[in-house]
Amino acid sequence: MPALPHVAPEPPRGVDRVLMRMLSTRFNCALERSLPFRLIVWRLVPRLLRLFGNRPLPLTPFGAAVLETRDARNGRPHRRAVVYFNDGEDVVLIPSKAGMPDDPHWFENAVADPEVTFGGGVFRAEAVGDEREQVRLWALGDAYYPPYLTYRTHAARYGRQIPILRLVPETP
Repeated sequence: MPALPHVAPEPPRGVDRVLMRMLSTRFNCALERSLPFRLIVWRLVPRLLRLFGNRPLPLTPFGAAVLETRDARNGRPHRRAVVYFNDGEDVVLIPSKAGMPDDPHWFENAVADPEVTFGGGVFRAEAVGDEREQVRLWALGDAYYPPYLTYRTHAARYGRQIPILRLVPETP
């Protein structure tokens, strides 16, 4: 399997910037939280990414790959496509769930069983607890993927603080 592309957390430019602005609208964020979107897109995209060999899908202005965790409830594999960026060799994931009231199951699974597969590689998942590190990573994430700010604002309405997950590569 090809190596996971390194994604520098740089602000989008040109057409990507326009696409990110569209993704950041309240309408789009509400669409992402809708039941049809969650049932279709959140399940279809991981299959498409695996079909493309964990390479970014055409016309996608951000890095995304399939995260596989072990379901804490039943032990079965749980696969979801997630947006990511790199912080050095580590991978940073923001379990936003589009600002919904609860954390996504994949985040809960990764915390319960930190050995995960991401983009074909094996990683150890760590929730970022240090406040300074969270502030630094949020600054990178907001610049790279502007919808995160909209998601955080929406999540705050429910009293939810969106966590940050760091994936550290496992050494053989």
